[in-house]
Amino acid sequence: MAEAVPVRCPACLRENDYAAPVFPCACGTPVTPPLDLAAAPLPLTHRTWSDTWVAVRCAACGRVDEWPHPELGCTSCGTVARIPVRPVHPVEPESEQAPGGGVRDGLRPRPEVRGDAQGDVRGDVRGQGRAAGPASPEEPGGSAPGRPAAAPGPRPAFRPVTIRTARDAVATAALYLRWLGFQDVRRPDGPPIPSAAVDLRAPGLVAQVDPTTAPAGLRAVECVWLNGLTASATSVYFSLAGYTQDARSRADDLGIPLFVMDLTGMPQPVNDAADALVDAGA
Repeated sequence: MAEAVPVRCPACLRENDYAAPVFPCACGTPVTPPLDLAAAPLPLTHRTWSDTWVAVRCAACGRVDEWPHPELGCTSCGTVARIPVRPVHPVEPESEQAPGGGVRDGLRPRPEVRGDAQGDVRGDVRGQGRAAGPASPEEPGGSAPGRPAAAPGPRPAFRPVTIRTARDAVATAALYLRWLGFQDVRRPDGPPIPSAAVDLRAPGLVAQVDPTTAPAGLRAVECVWLNGLTASATSVYFSLAGYTQDARSRADDLGIPLFVMDLTGMPQPVNDAADALVDAGA
């Protein structure tokens, strides 16, 4: 956790202690968004998907990734303020090559990470994730005359975000769906549905995220299936605490992809439908 700094609420002018979140870069180095404390925080009155993310460069490897934009909830008046972050400046061309002539990881596709990278934590915390075998797609390249073109390269590895709160779980699920290829993933407008699970929508997608500590049951799985059926969309379920046996059996019958998320923020497929979604993407 980064050191807390005082941030003044733009509405009531009360100072609040704020510690910027720390995210794991693909190289393993902790990355913290560089707060611009010289600029005044702005009250957040309307949230859009593009404004939710901010580009941050890793000081160790130079990789630039998008992470959730720092926000502060005032403890006095309840105003949510977006804290400015210093912009990422472009690097010089000669600095974009790593020693030995190799290209930085941030500028080339990396193999997909699925399986036992988070296996120990997954087994200890939830015990319901399924390890998938390592992916071995062929590298993209030219094709000889008369032969089909090479398959496109794999997706970059998913970059997990440590889950500490229910909000982190929802953000992780949204990031994962975006990584799978679903566009414009967001919570629907209007009053929330009275449920412990959080609804996420995208074109052709209906997803439920259950951040509670109880396994998702049969009714929860059937509800997300009905919502997807009504919207003619794919139904997906994410759970922190796994699923009851009845829920898993019903999901298999209905072909609903089930994922379980551990505290490292790496969703894992639970059933065959989830494996197929990860392999095929959106």
